[in-house]
Amino acid sequence: MRNIENRKYVIALIFLIIPLIFIVRLFYMQVVDTQWKERAAQISENRITTYPARGIVYDRNGVKIISNEVYYDIHVIPKQTNNTDSIALTKLLGISMDEYVSKMNKARNYSRRKPSELVRQIPPNEFSVIAPELYKYPGFFEVARTLRVYPKKIAAHVLGYMNEANGTDIEKDSYYKSGDYIGRSGIEKMYEKELRGQRGVKYYLQDAIGLSTGKYENGDYDTLAVQGQNLSLSIDWELQAYGEKLMQNKLGSIVAIEPATGEILAMISAPTYDPNLLVGRHLGANYGALAEDTLLPLQNRSLNSAYPPGSIFKTVMALIGMQEGVITENASFPCNKALAGCHNHPTAMNVSDGVKMSCNPYFIQLVRRIVQQGKDKSIFKDAAIGLDIWAKYVRSFGIGTDLQVDYPTNVHGNVPDAAYYDKHLNFRWAFSTIQSIAIGQGEVLITPLEMANLAAILANRGYFIPPHFIKSIDQGEIPEIYRTKKYTMVDSAYFEPVIDGMWRVVHEDGGTARRARLDSIAICGKTGTVENFKRISGKVYQLTDHSNFMAFAPRDNPQIAISVFIENSGFGGTWSAPLASLMIEKYITGTVADTAKENRILNANLIPDAEDIIRK
Repeated sequence: MRNIENRKYVIALIFLIIPLIFIVRLFYMQVVDTQWKERAAQISENRITTYPARGIVYDRNGVKIISNEVYYDIHVIPKQTNNTDSIALTKLLGISMDEYVSKMNKARNYSRRKPSELVRQIPPNEFSVIAPELYKYPGFFEVARTLRVYPKKIAAHVLGYMNEANGTDIEKDSYYKSGDYIGRSGIEKMYEKELRGQRGVKYYLQDAIGLSTGKYENGDYDTLAVQGQNLSLSIDWELQAYGEKLMQNKLGSIVAIEPATGEILAMISAPTYDPNLLVGRHLGANYGALAEDTLLPLQNRSLNSAYPPGSIFKTVMALIGMQEGVITENASFPCNKALAGCHNHPTAMNVSDGVKMSCNPYFIQLVRRIVQQGKDKSIFKDAAIGLDIWAKYVRSFGIGTDLQVDYPTNVHGNVPDAAYYDKHLNFRWAFSTIQSIAIGQGEVLITPLEMANLAAILANRGYFIPPHFIKSIDQGEIPEIYRTKKYTMVDSAYFEPVIDGMWRVVHEDGGTARRARLDSIAICGKTGTVENFKRISGKVYQLTDHSNFMAFAPRDNPQIAISVFIENSGFGGTWSAPLASLMIEKYITGTVADTAKENRILNANLIPDAEDIIRK
C-alpha cells in the first residue's frame, strides 16, 4: 500500500517536472538565446538590409570630390528561368560561360525560389546597354545599389578605394557582414566609421514557398538607413589637378601645406591613376594591372617613400648651430673642397651666404662644431654626446617622427643618433666618419611630407601644426591635435638669417633656384640634389641624382609651403624649383603667367630608362 502511495507521488512529480522543463526551455529559446528568435523570424518574415548612402566628400572650397552613384547587380530566381539562351545572356552580361554555370549551380543549391546574385556592380553606362534586353530573360532582374564615384578623377592616393570586407574585417568589427564594402586605403579607410553611416532593416512577410505577401506589422519594426557623415577636406582640387598634370611623365611627389593651419592643400604622387578604376566589377583586374606596373603607381611616394634630403637639410643645420651657440649668423667658413665637392662660388661670409650658395664645406664645418663640442676627452664619446644633441634638435622639426597625419599608412624619415652608429659601426666612429649627414646625405632620410612640413616650420618661424587632410566633419570641429601648435627647439629669433638666405636662393644672381623666381611673389626656397646609390648583389650603382626643392611664399604672411621631389632628374634647381613656383603661382594668383616655363615642365619626360627602373 505504501509502495502505491509512493508511486503516486513519483508520477505526480514527473507530471510537474516535464511541463517545467518545457517552460524553462521555451524561456531560454525565446528570451535568452536570440538564435531561435532570429530563426523564427526567418521562417515567418523576410528581413532585408537597406544600405545607407556613404558620406559625401568635398574639397576645401565645397567642390564634390567623392560622391555616390547607382550601380546594378543582376539577381536570379532559378525557378522562374525557362529555356534561357545562356550564350546570349553571358554575352550581354559580359561574363564567361564557366562563371555563369558556376553561379547558377550555386543559386540552385541555395534556393530555387529565392533570389541569388549573379553579377555585381555593373556601372550605369554598361547597364544602359543591358537594361533594354533584360526582359527577354525571365527570372533575371536588376538590384540597384550605390557605389563610390570620383567626379574629378584626381588624388587617387589621398582618397583611397573600397573593396569587399574580408574575414579579418568582420572579426575586428561586428558591424560588417559578408558582402559589405569597406574603405581599404586613404581617406576612405581613415574616416571609414564616419563615412559608412548606419544600416537599416525592412521586414516582409512571406508564404510557405518564400514569396512576399506584404510588410511585417505594417512596417512598424522597419528602421531607416542613416547616411554617413559628410567630410570637407583641406585639398584644393584645382591645385591638386594642376600638380598631377605637371607631374605627368615623372616619378616623384608634390606636397603643399597651408603653414598657418597645417592643412594639406595638395598631395601628388607620380605616377598616379584614375580612382574610378578601383570601383565596380573591374576593380580586381584594374588593381592587378596597376600592381604589376614597374613604375609603382599604387605607391604613395609622398607618404611612404623616404629619401636623403640633400641640401634642403642645411637650413636645419644652420638653425641648430645658432641655437647651440657654436656659430652666430655672421659665421664664415672657407669652401674647402678637400672636405667635400662643391661648385665654384665666393666664400660664404655668414649664414645667409651659406644657405644661398649651398656650400657643402661650410655646413660640414658648422655641424662638426655641433657634434664635436669637447664635452669629453675621448673623441668617440664626445661625438656620441654631440650627435645625440643634434638628433634631438632634428626630430623637433618633425623629421623621423610621427607627424600624426590623418592617413592610415605612412613611413617616417631616419635621424641617426649615437645608438644607431654604435650598432652599425661597432662603436668606432667620430664626426669625420659620418660627416655626410651635415649636407643631408648618408643615413639621414626624409619623406616628402616631412620636407613640406619643414618648409611650413620655416614659414612659421619655428612651429608647425600637424599636417592633416580633414577640414570639417559634418561642418563640425576637427580633432584638437590639428589645432595645436608644436614648437621646435630653436628660438624664432634665429630663423631670419636662414629665411633671408632662402629668399636669395631664388631672387639673387648666384642663387641655386633662379628658375623658381616670380616677379610678383617673394618665394623663399632651398634646392637639393640627392645622390642616388643602389647596392645590388654586392655591387654599388650610382644612378641619376634626385631633384628636390622646398619653399614657402610669400615671405611675409606665407600662404603655402611646398616640397617637390622628382626622382632621377638631376640638379634641384633644374626641374623641382620651377615646378614648385608654378604651383605657388597657381595657388596664390589662380593663374600662371610664364607659359614658356609651364610648357617646359609639361613637356618634360623625366622617367628614367628601364635599366634604372629595374635597379631601383
